[in-house]
Amino acid sequence: MKKTFFRFAVVGTALILVLAISGCTKKPEQAKNVEVTMFQLKVEIKDAIDAYAASYSAAHPGVTVKVESLGGGGDYGGALKAKAQAGQMPDIIQIEGLGGYKIWQEYIADLSNQPWVKDTDLALKVDGKVVGFPVAIEGYGLAYNAEILAKAGIDPASLTTRAAYEKALSTLNAKKKELGINAPVAMAASVAGGMWWVAAQHNLACYWGGGLAFDDTSIIEKALKGELDDARFQQYAKYLQLLFKYADQNILLNGSYDDQVGSFAQGKTAFLHQGNWVDPNLQQLGVSFKIGYAPHAFLDTEEKGLYLFAPSWYCVNAKSPNAEAAKAFLASMAGTQEGHDYMVNKAGMIPAFKSVTLKPAGQLSQALMAANARGGNYGVFFGMLPDGAGQNLFGPIFDLFAQNQNDLPRFINDMKKAVADLPKM
Repeated sequence: MKKTFFRFAVVGTALILVLAISGCTKKPEQAKNVEVTMFQLKVEIKDAIDAYAASYSAAHPGVTVKVESLGGGGDYGGALKAKAQAGQMPDIIQIEGLGGYKIWQEYIADLSNQPWVKDTDLALKVDGKVVGFPVAIEGYGLAYNAEILAKAGIDPASLTTRAAYEKALSTLNAKKKELGINAPVAMAASVAGGMWWVAAQHNLACYWGGGLAFDDTSIIEKALKGELDDARFQQYAKYLQLLFKYADQNILLNGSYDDQVGSFAQGKTAFLHQGNWVDPNLQQLGVSFKIGYAPHAFLDTEEKGLYLFAPSWYCVNAKSPNAEAAKAFLASMAGTQEGHDYMVNKAGMIPAFKSVTLKPAGQLSQALMAANARGGNYGVFFGMLPDGAGQNLFGPIFDLFAQNQNDLPRFINDMKKAVADLPKM
C-alpha cells in the first residue's frame, strides 16, 4: 500500500508541474460553439420563437440556436427534402403525424428518456417509443365576431346544425350593407395562393372526425381502405358548399393568409375559418371586439364540439452531432418558466404540458381551453393520411369546387376517386 501511494504521489507531483508549466505557455482551449439548427413550419410564431432561441443562446454560452421558418403557403416538406439531399438536415425538424414520421424515421431520435415525456399525454409515439415533442394543443371551430352576430340577431350558441348555419349565413348576407361587411365568411381555398390547407386539410377534418368520439378514427380508416361514407360525405359536402357560397369570393379564390385574417380583423366578415394560431396575428392587428368559436356543424344532427389536437411535433435528428444540445433546447421549452412564458405569452399557444400554469391571452385559445374543460370535442386525423395527400390530391379538388360551387356531384365523385387512390400513394 505504501509503495503504491508513493508512486502515485510522485506521478501526481510531476503531473502538477507539467500542467503548471503548460499553463504558463499556452491558454486552455475554449469549448467549441455548438450551433443547433431548427426548421419549423408555424410562420405565425416566427418572431416569438426567434426571440426565444436568441434568449436561450444568450443564457447558454457555447450554444447557439438558429431557427428557420417556412409555412403558410410554403412547401415545408419539399424544402426539408431538399435540405436532406444537400446534406444540410436540421437538428430539429417538425412533422405532422405518422405520414411525416414514415418519411423521416431514419433521422428521428428516440426521446423516451426526456424529462418532459411524463408531463404530457400528447407526445408522438411509434412502436412504444416517444419520437415527437408536441408543439402545442391547437384547435378550431368557425371563429365569429360576436358584435356582428349580435347586430344581426344571431345567437352563436344556436349554430349546432347545418340548417342553423344556412339560416344565419343567409341573414348575414342580406344585411351586408347594414352590418358593414363584405361577406359573411372569410375562407380561402386557393392552391396557387398556398391556402389549400384551410379547406382540404382543416375543413376536411370535419368529415374525418366531426360528431364522433374524440378518438374514433373509423371514417378515416375507411378512407385509407379506399372508401367514402356516402351519407356522411353528402352532408359534409353540403356544409362546405354553404361556406363557399357565403365566403368573400376574392379571398376564397385568390386570397392569402393575410387577406383572410385581415378581413376578419377589420370587421369585414363575420366568420373566420382559422384556428387559435391566429391569436397573435389578431392581436397585432389591434382586434378588440369579442371573439368566440362556433362548431363546424355539418351534420343534420346537433354538434357542439370543437376540434382539438396536437397538430405537429418537433423531432430531433438522431444523426446530428448536436442531438443532445437539440434535446436540451426542447427540454428547456417544456420545463422552464422562460419556456412556458414563450409558449403561452409570446407565441400565444396552448402548451401540451401539464405543468404549465399560465393562461393564454388570445380569445380563441381561451375558447379552446374552455371547450377542452367541457369535453365533447372531436379529434383531428389528417396526420394519418399519406404524405402530401392534402396538398397534392385533395387540395386541387377543393380549389376546383370553390370555382364551380354548383357542381356538387362532380366534387363528390372527384373525392371518391381521390380516396380510392389513397392506398396506392
